[in-house]
Amino acid sequence: MQRRELKFGGRFPQPQRNPVALAKARRPGVLANKRVRGVPRNQKLPFVPPEDWHESNSERGDYRIVVQPPGKGFLHILTPADIRARLSQFPDHSLASLEVVQLSRMTRKKQSFPCYGMQWGDSLYLYPIEETLVEYYHCPPTPNQVSEARMYGGCWSQAARGTWKLEWTEAAVRDFYLNNILIHELGHLVDVRNTGYVDRERYAEWFALEFGYKRSRARDRSRKIIRRHDRGRSPRRSLGA
Repeated sequence: MQRRELKFGGRFPQPQRNPVALAKARRPGVLANKRVRGVPRNQKLPFVPPEDWHESNSERGDYRIVVQPPGKGFLHILTPADIRARLSQFPDHSLASLEVVQLSRMTRKKQSFPCYGMQWGDSLYLYPIEETLVEYYHCPPTPNQVSEARMYGGCWSQAARGTWKLEWTEAAVRDFYLNNILIHELGHLVDVRNTGYVDRERYAEWFALEFGYKRSRARDRSRKIIRRHDRGRSPRRSLGA
């Protein structure tokens, strides 16, 4: 993927131009989900995990954060404070249409078609993860899934014949949700151009990489440089005292 230096001054550009995509606004009912974690579903089917629909409010101020109980055996990785702090790093125009960020509960039905996050209309939904921070699958991960998990500190392995597991640490899965899942779903929200599923996913993946992964790593490198600099200056201060 070609690296682009971007500024938040204007509208977000498209990673790849699609001549077939219609340049029209996102329809309120369009659904976009982030990485189905079970058996891949047919995207042509109308099934959607049951969710609370939040009506748009033209007179609203800031977006709301709704927190539901995660469900037995699950936990929410992010807090409302985490979400607000991360989204505050984006310009106002990119959040203009955001109504609600919901930390959703996990139900038995949702476990059949689980996903980490979803964008629906003007709302973003983040789903809980297992309390053990270990996810089990009955099909092997794709190379892209292995690579993506490794980027954030997740570790894939084969637990038994026909069973694979993805293990996280608390810091790694928090990074994954904060700088990948949340930003991916925001990418769907700001994408007012693409209408096809493949094109919308391509844009959201690119958006998460540019404004999630790369930005967070750049900030981490800056902090490390500052800390090394401070540690290097302390002894000289002592000697000169």
